[in-house]
Amino acid sequence: MNEKIETINRWIDQYSVPLLKRAMYLVSDKEDAEDLVQDVFINAFESYTNFKGNSSPLTWLMRILKNKVADFYRKKYRHNDQISLDYFFDESGSWKSDDILYEWNEEQNLLDDKEFHIALEECLEGLPLKWKIPVKLYYLEEKKAAIVCQETGITTTNLWKILQRSRLQLRACLENNWFNTQN
Repeated sequence: MNEKIETINRWIDQYSVPLLKRAMYLVSDKEDAEDLVQDVFINAFESYTNFKGNSSPLTWLMRILKNKVADFYRKKYRHNDQISLDYFFDESGSWKSDDILYEWNEEQNLLDDKEFHIALEECLEGLPLKWKIPVKLYYLEEKKAAIVCQETGITTTNLWKILQRSRLQLRACLENNWFNTQN
């Protein structure tokens, strides 16, 4: 038992920072990330006998974190948030403005622009929770659609609609908060 406690304490000292960084990236909230990392170490303590040493401790802990994050998103996704499409559509369901449909003509490579990344992250955080979770899982975590649907409990059709609406909202946000400020 003392060996187990010593090992877990050593892992806490060694791996808390990389686990917290990963959790912050995945959930974008420091308190939630800290709670998830704490849950990882609790789970590691409880299932210590399952660690066979076939991988590094960090790999094993990251796997636990991945499962905890999936549980976190499943729980949050099932929370009933109201999603408003008023920004894009009028009462009859028609587009309020066709401007959103026009193409961007940007010459620069935005992926290398730090300020653009900040604006994009702010726009991502502005998405409704029911959209943000699938967007992060699909685009940032690069999970297949079937996995995203399984983890969030939504249909493939619903996923594609969410991703489409999210892209529209992100585009509008970026146009207001990035492109219009660059001129």
